[in-house]
Amino acid sequence: MHSPFISAALQAAEAASAVIRSAYRGNFAVRYKGDASPVTEVDIAAETTIRAVLKTAFPLHGIYGEELGQDPRGTEYLWLIDPIDGTKAFIRGYPVFSIQIALMRNGELIAGVSCAPCWNGGLGETVWAEKGAGAWLEGERLTVSGVSEFERAILSTGNLASLTRSASWERLGWLVPGLYRVRGYGDFLHYHWLAGGRLDAVIESDVNILDIAALSVIVHEAGGVFTDLAGQPLSLDTTSVLAATPALHDKLHAALNYTGVPCIDQAH
Repeated sequence: MHSPFISAALQAAEAASAVIRSAYRGNFAVRYKGDASPVTEVDIAAETTIRAVLKTAFPLHGIYGEELGQDPRGTEYLWLIDPIDGTKAFIRGYPVFSIQIALMRNGELIAGVSCAPCWNGGLGETVWAEKGAGAWLEGERLTVSGVSEFERAILSTGNLASLTRSASWERLGWLVPGLYRVRGYGDFLHYHWLAGGRLDAVIESDVNILDIAALSVIVHEAGGVFTDLAGQPLSLDTTSVLAATPALHDKLHAALNYTGVPCIDQAH
């Protein structure tokens, strides 16, 4: 039986999935925000739907959404929502996008649902996790792999623009030949696969906490380690990710030595 938090998040994800599926590969309005990222009328409708479910279940909780901003109600509990993480994929009609719903209590992420409504041939895929209760896909408990050596490790990378402007980019370049495999699965997919033991590490920069909050709970509850690239715990200001099996995380953190400071010759 799910906790009230997970039950509400799953209900909200299911309701938003219906909104998204009804518009997928159809005609919808698209506009561009100040940072040039796209947003569609479907993003807005999906977030509105999620908010309605969560507000009904927990009227005193705060909500922070990608498209509709932060509702200041509630200082103890704060829901973090990205109604369509991967809007560019949604617009282009390929299914690597997801609904992200997470719950933070007093600054700590304690629950998360990651739902990819059009993945898997349209059948969808939903993974959930809650602090102390594990990470789950359907009725299967997820566990990260036991890989601890670079030569056996599969690394997946995501947005890397900020990383390329730091000295850690060269260090990553030296590291790559020693890895078993490097791919860029991106968005929800490489985190679901990390939690399920299909790959062993994920590196990303240029992310938003709303993109990764639920996924961080999932990876953590699957036995992984999920920090920013500097090895710091997540906060509302987090913009990068280093997630991996416990043994690989320490090694990757040491190898990258990420500080976020731009390379001198690239900064001018």
